[in-house]
Amino acid sequence: MTTTEIRAHADRLHRDRVPYVLATVVRAERPTSAKPGDSALVLPDGSIDGFVGGVCAESTVRLEGLRLLASGESELLRVTPSAAEAVAPEGVRVVENPCLSGGTLEIFLEAVIPPVLVRVFGDSPIARAVAQVGTALDLDVQNDVDAVRAVAPDTTAVVVAAHGRDEVPVLRAALDAHVPYIALVASPKRSAAVLAELDVPGDERARIRAPAGLDIGARTPHEIALSIYAEIVARRPRADPSVPAADPVPAPAEALDPVCGMTVAVSPASLTLAHKGVDWYFCGSGCRDAFRDAPQRYLASVGA
Repeated sequence: MTTTEIRAHADRLHRDRVPYVLATVVRAERPTSAKPGDSALVLPDGSIDGFVGGVCAESTVRLEGLRLLASGESELLRVTPSAAEAVAPEGVRVVENPCLSGGTLEIFLEAVIPPVLVRVFGDSPIARAVAQVGTALDLDVQNDVDAVRAVAPDTTAVVVAAHGRDEVPVLRAALDAHVPYIALVASPKRSAAVLAELDVPGDERARIRAPAGLDIGARTPHEIALSIYAEIVARRPRADPSVPAADPVPAPAEALDPVCGMTVAVSPASLTLAHKGVDWYFCGSGCRDAFRDAPQRYLASVGA
């Protein structure tokens, strides 16, 4: 893929709210097949679109990329075949890859995670204020005015500010989608009446914040919007406050290549070979072919 094609693909992923890692070669020490400026996208299924080196380098980038998708972080990665160089300078992650042709690659891996998705239902002044404040916070805010669309599974918050219009079905849809934060903008009296209409168990009904937001004495629409986002921030997980309530991608499962000993990702895009009912994973086709030709030689080395 050309640089233009990589960027166009990244734009599509961004529009579709698909997380990815942009891998860009920043330094290449010969002999390597990659050169500075080469780039690729690592997708949640482990597939790689683009070019950052041969299959062995690609295997390392796949594993590191999937790790970063789970953490939401970015890093500078040095891939080297020499154990003598496997000491990480500050700010650099060094991975020893014995399958490389002899050179060293430095690749910047940037995790691109979709922003928190907030769905706002209603066309009231408060609904518009919630949309405006959320946009200012660099969140992905979708404001539904005329119709109720399905609630996406990665939605972090649903705020209902419709003042009597289709509130119950929207709240029920948000509960069914297991949205972490659900709020109803209404007075305490009307909140109780709306919640009473929901035919759901009491613990499900208790998940709805009604009235919405923290009690900060808010009066204007924008102050109410501020109280709602303050509550969203206050309720997010404390372990890593920079990451949304649910990890966008689970941490990858890992396996050892029985031929070269490299750690590789267990993903649909990884090279595998089934042997006596067991799936073995490989960094590249060379190791897979060697295993296929003499499996017992390598099974003994891994104690299988």
